Amino acid sequence: MMVSMLLLKDITKVYPGGVGALGGISLFVEEGEFVCLLGPSGCGKSTLLHIVAGLETADAGEVSVRGEQVAGPHRSAGVIFQDYALFPWLSVGKNVSFGPSVRGMKKEQYKKDVEDWISLVGLEAFVDKYPGQLSGGMKQRAAIARALANDPDLLLMDEPLAALDEQLRESLQLEVLRIWTQTQKTVLYVTHSVLEAVFLASRVVVLGKRPGKVLAELPIDLPRPRTQQMRVSSHFHELEAQVRSIMVEAADA
Repeated sequence: MMVSMLLLKDITKVYPGGVGALGGISLFVEEGEFVCLLGPSGCGKSTLLHIVAGLETADAGEVSVRGEQVAGPHRSAGVIFQDYALFPWLSVGKNVSFGPSVRGMKKEQYKKDVEDWISLVGLEAFVDKYPGQLSGGMKQRAAIARALANDPDLLLMDEPLAALDEQLRESLQLEVLRIWTQTQKTVLYVTHSVLEAVFLASRVVVLGKRPGKVLAELPIDLPRPRTQQMRVSSHFHELEAQVRSIMVEAADA
């Protein structure tokens, strides 16, 4: 039986001036699923993610997480942005512990959990370093740990690896999958990369051009755990070709 983690019903968003961002999006995401959103630039992928996080409001439609309607920012969702959004004046350890501390938890309550999250992303040797002392990949790992420290049910990832070079990006894709496997979180992941979506996702959802709407959904039946060798398999390239064909339709839709 499918368990609904995230349910979107007819989400519509129009910006001032009558610019349509989203044109009635409905989507069901199961608990523990890894769903990638693809679509042309400006089709509303990031806007949709912000609405799910409660950072923006829809003009029509409903968003619910575990059956609870979203009406503003909520702890059920952790957001990871492309630009890391780390506080530059705080160390890695203090960035990661920021959420629990502002919720009023005592340090002895969250100290062990924060250490575990930092260890999970491989930054235990950098706990006292500041963002300016970290590489781009390390910054993104710290951002993931900070999101996980709030123990969200849903991870919303907005092109988190887009700014990295190709080799590092592929390496961190494996890290993202390792973290997802260990935490069993539900992930909604925005990307412009077809290759990234096919490698990461349990299911790829393609949005048509503005105002964004669901054009197609494609299950990705590559076995897990995913490996680098899969990127050169014939089945990977078949799936990539299917998604690219849908993306061509999306550009014309």
